[in-house]
Amino acid sequence: MAVVIANMIGTGVFTSLGFQLVSTKNTWSIILLWSLGAIMAISGALSYAELGTKLTRSGGEYHFLSVVYNKFAGYLSGWASLTVGFAAPIALAAMAAGAYTEKYFGINDKLIASILIVVVSLFHMFNLKRSSQFQNTTTFIKILVIFIFIAIGLFTPSEATSFDWSNQWQNEILLPSFAVSLVYVSYSFSGWNAAAYIVDEIKNVNRNLPIALIGGTLLVSVFYILLQIVFLKQAPLSLLVGQVEIGQIVADNIFGSIGGKVISGLIAFMLISSISAMVWVGPRVTKAMAEDYQLWKFLSKTNKNGIPNKAIILQAIISLTMVFTGSFDQVLTYSAFILQLFVSLTVLSLFFIRKNNDLSGYKSPLFPLPQIIFLLISLWILIYLLVEQPVESLIGIGILLLGALSFLFNKAIESKK
Repeated sequence: MAVVIANMIGTGVFTSLGFQLVSTKNTWSIILLWSLGAIMAISGALSYAELGTKLTRSGGEYHFLSVVYNKFAGYLSGWASLTVGFAAPIALAAMAAGAYTEKYFGINDKLIASILIVVVSLFHMFNLKRSSQFQNTTTFIKILVIFIFIAIGLFTPSEATSFDWSNQWQNEILLPSFAVSLVYVSYSFSGWNAAAYIVDEIKNVNRNLPIALIGGTLLVSVFYILLQIVFLKQAPLSLLVGQVEIGQIVADNIFGSIGGKVISGLIAFMLISSISAMVWVGPRVTKAMAEDYQLWKFLSKTNKNGIPNKAIILQAIISLTMVFTGSFDQVLTYSAFILQLFVSLTVLSLFFIRKNNDLSGYKSPLFPLPQIIFLLISLWILIYLLVEQPVESLIGIGILLLGALSFLFNKAIESKK
């Protein structure tokens, strides 16, 4: 459960509300957005819990799609994980941490982001046990800080709020911008599938994987919805619209300048923990793909402690490139398009798995209702992304085309052997 919570609680929940409020201002609309995100994440977790206990190998979507569909589908999923699946969230978390701390340290936010990526990546290259201990400790601190933040924020009076309890939500939910706002929310919930990437490292997988995926997702979903209510209650709309460092703004309003600095520091620490979680999990997916394809064979090598150092280094390089070549909003949008596409294909694959009744393991309750709900919301997001954010969507498609070319290149290499 710790790895799910560590991956989920990160950049999105402390940053995305500002982007949503640009066009979606009604409080009911915001609550509905985050509730839909929770429903999607829980539906996805139910699906991945079944897939992970039936197709037991680390790698997540890469392994599932390779088995259920074909090697090409799996390869593109692995390519997506290699290029944006983890590198983009690492870059975004580092950029957000830079935004939260820039004004206190007087250091450029991109420089702060770069230092964090390099330092955390180096930390994970030496000792797996230490990495695991760090993740468990920081996850506990995350839960404690968020619980305190919510408790104080809900019960502390506020002079100015962003609350709008009117019926305007009935108009807002029909606008294209509502679907685009759902992109930010779905990205904030990404990480609910984290435990499926490290199935090989989970003991008693039939019991513990569903607990980790579903239990972790449920807990984080409650925190997320309550946090948005706190953010809206404790700051006026004028301070929040279009801003990245939402948590910092609200913390300043609740606790004053000094208290705000402390809370901002803790939020930055939580973002560092998120970077750490993704640096830990991401290279395991890359390693699984590298074991199967000659082109990436060098990334499958591990050090004496079983850590895929070369995969960690490559992931760090990609993340650093994103920090210096794209804005926060751009990186989030094109990575969200790619990730949404592959988790949708993975949830859809459960329908094919169900045809084989010989496979034992966990079974998703209420099948196929959660899966249909997930796929319908995902389709809505993907269509509106293509319509409303065509440039970023095309960047995502371009990344996949590069993956297809690398697949053909790998095929050519293997045919010569």
